[in-house]
Amino acid sequence: MNSLVDTLKFFGYIMTELTSLFLGISALIGLIRQFISDEKLRFWLSHKGVKGSFLGALFGAVTPFCACSTIPVTVGLLKAKAPFGSVMSFVLASPILDPLILGLMTAMLGWRISMAYALTTFAAAIIGGLFLEKSGFAGYVKNVRVSGNLDDSFHAVTFAAKIREAFRQAWRDLRAVLIYLVIGVAAGAVIYGYIPQEFIVKLAGPKNPFAIPIAALVGIPLYIRAETAIPIGLALVKKGMSPGAVIALIIGGAGMAIPEMTMLASIFKTRLVAALVCGVFLIAVITGLAVNLI
Repeated sequence: MNSLVDTLKFFGYIMTELTSLFLGISALIGLIRQFISDEKLRFWLSHKGVKGSFLGALFGAVTPFCACSTIPVTVGLLKAKAPFGSVMSFVLASPILDPLILGLMTAMLGWRISMAYALTTFAAAIIGGLFLEKSGFAGYVKNVRVSGNLDDSFHAVTFAAKIREAFRQAWRDLRAVLIYLVIGVAAGAVIYGYIPQEFIVKLAGPKNPFAIPIAALVGIPLYIRAETAIPIGLALVKKGMSPGAVIALIIGGAGMAIPEMTMLASIFKTRLVAALVCGVFLIAVITGLAVNLI
């Protein structure tokens, strides 16, 4: 009975907090995006070298795309002749680093973990984009066709109308991911209420040197949205799993899942897809180690 009560309390509290945060942060992102046109985004990403990769990672960090919705944007950027390095930095950063993920992570796991996560993944996305560009991987892009814009831009005129439209879009976004939130919070609640702490500590606690790479490897084949993974991660941390292993699991699942690999294979050749998968794995492991150091 105590386990059931703890489970229900965890579910109710975390579900309320996550939905409130999701609506607020999504509305803010939507409002900001109404003032940034696709032409401006393409212009910002037209730089090469370190600056281009920095801006590509920054674009990925401020756009709330999941792994699979990143693909059509990537195709649009390639067709718009954006530099390869900046596009690759965007591909690496977009699904694992955006204001929504950081907001949820800060609320659930604390600002120190969130800050270490943000800085490490951002730097790794920049370095990864530069490495892929300098290593000649631009030659492994297939000829692809694309139609449409990077996103569905808002057309509201007045500021009040823009705010209303931003909240309407936030509500639509919440409805689209609500099932993932419910699943993630429910799974986290069950973990919190019923799985013995000793089992989690032994399997993936701070003293297990292989916990972080194993968590990254487990996460990559899964299609686990960050909205689902974060409440599960909170429960695992409370049960004794190292924060670094949780972060590695989140990055692996959100950054490179099997559906995204399949979609990437339609626009990139096998060697480049494999390089991106390895890049996500390294980002997951490095970020997990950085989080544990704090």
